[in-house]
Amino acid sequence: MRRRPGPPTSEFEQFQASALFCGRCQTARPVRERLLLVLPDGELHEYLCTVCGSSVGTRKAEAEPPPVLLS
Repeated sequence: MRRRPGPPTSEFEQFQASALFCGRCQTARPVRERLLLVLPDGELHEYLCTVCGSSVGTRKAEAEPPPVLLS
């Protein structure tokens, strides 16, 4: 029995990296996440190598839309 394609599930809406390739170390290293900016439409985070401290990537976390008020 084949599954029908449906709407995407919310399982994988937000990813957070635990290890990324570091250009300075030349290998995959564990990373820590640092908040860079708070924007009107979300937050910008930076990933830093835990060994050498260099920046290895960024991630933008989208803010949830404001609730709709009905009058």
